[in-house]
Amino acid sequence: MFIDESICLLQIMGNWTSCCSYSSPLSRRKDANGAVNEFAQEGEESVGNLQHISEREHDDWNTDPSVHPKVATIFLERSKVENGLTRKQSQSQIVDFRSLKKSSSCSTIYLDDSTVSQPNLKNTVKCVALAIYYHIKNRTSERQIEIFDEKLHPLTRDRVPDNYDVHSPEHRHIYKFVRTLFNAAQLTAECAIITLVYLERLLTYAEVDITPANWKRIVLGAILLASKVWDDQAVWNVDYCQILKDITVEDMNELERQFLEMLQFNINVPSSVYAKYYFDLRSLAEDNELTFPAEPLSKERAKKLEAMSRVFEDKITAEFLKNGLKKWSSLDNVSSTTVARKSVAILS
Repeated sequence: MFIDESICLLQIMGNWTSCCSYSSPLSRRKDANGAVNEFAQEGEESVGNLQHISEREHDDWNTDPSVHPKVATIFLERSKVENGLTRKQSQSQIVDFRSLKKSSSCSTIYLDDSTVSQPNLKNTVKCVALAIYYHIKNRTSERQIEIFDEKLHPLTRDRVPDNYDVHSPEHRHIYKFVRTLFNAAQLTAECAIITLVYLERLLTYAEVDITPANWKRIVLGAILLASKVWDDQAVWNVDYCQILKDITVEDMNELERQFLEMLQFNINVPSSVYAKYYFDLRSLAEDNELTFPAEPLSKERAKKLEAMSRVFEDKITAEFLKNGLKKWSSLDNVSSTTVARKSVAILS
């Protein structure tokens, strides 16, 4: 038996007082004295007006590159800073290709396998490491947070040198660290791009910079979060403890918790922001002569492309026939799966 309203009578100092409790969410109720109870209505309105976490906008939304698709990425801007050094210009900027002529005696087709939907893993990780390198090299402050300090939370049992926060790491050292994590955890290239997005979102929200003293733990936290959110097969914290032998699960849990809090639990990455970071990484690679090598078209890849093309043509043919439109084509483009063909018999 369910009771929506329960009434209890209490005798206090010789007087009877009624106490009513309601379980149904009515907007307006009256108490024993006839006064209107506004609590239910206010509670209902507060729940109805509560925004979903994905709908909440940061105060600096118009200037945050990890959220706004039209704001320039931080790493690309910092890579343009000369900082007293003259960087090499891209080959495409100093060579006039109009005077060059390339000829080939064979019909070999070269393809760039790195696309926005399926980036090349090795090249993407190398570009992300280069972006982190420019973040450290051209940083604008030395502000740090305790959880990311490698002196307070070392990743290995080896003694951390006293000048660990002075010398900036080279690009190859950053690439080796990131590549080790990606290869051991079997992460994808998309995860590398999302890692960079989370990293720059942390810089914007927490107002911190990547320095020689904290870059490893910041990158580790970004990779940990990106692998859990965007990878099909998420990596557990204990798995990273097997990669980094001297780190504890409790330390990984605390790193993940504080990283999420600094991001204000905003782990959403729009497709437009992802595409912007991908193409900015390609621009960074071109500016620093990190080429995306094109590979010759193999027989297996050609057959796959031909099969995909034939499936698309059959789909278009089926749509034309379904809509009653006539489409002229050769018999080579007609398959038995889309068009019901009848054999014509000639009787003499």
